[in-house]
Amino acid sequence: MGPRAVKTGNIKKAKLLNVEEHVEGFRQVREAHRRELIDDYVELIDDLIREVGEARQVDMAARLGVSQPTVAKMLKRLATVGLIEQIPWRGVFLTPQGAKLASESRERHQIVENFLRALGISPEIARRDAEGMEHHVSPETLRVFRQFCEARENQ
Repeated sequence: MGPRAVKTGNIKKAKLLNVEEHVEGFRQVREAHRRELIDDYVELIDDLIREVGEARQVDMAARLGVSQPTVAKMLKRLATVGLIEQIPWRGVFLTPQGAKLASESRERHQIVENFLRALGISPEIARRDAEGMEHHVSPETLRVFRQFCEARENQ
């Protein structure tokens, strides 16, 4: 048991972290929250282009469960940071930088989903849970998840 853990029955409870550790943990969560919408949008745009040949605001709004003005606002933000191009009357396209981000996001999602399925989580729940978790796991955690799944496959 680590220096911060207190054991109560069968459950370990963590003691309050020091200030620096606490700040870093919350900073990482805030950064993950900031990135998650961007990741979700570029991944959805890429998926729509692959599946139906184009990404339209109306389709994004329907799949994300938000209004078209909400999508328009986010698309403006994505264009400003260089992740998409909007061509009037033609839809939304990813820039090379946006395509790279979409690919990385999809890979993170797949690693987390595969890990959850390897633990015995049903495919539907693993897919849904991975959608939220993928934004919050560190590269170290992703590497271990991947290694765990690969080791299971090789058994």
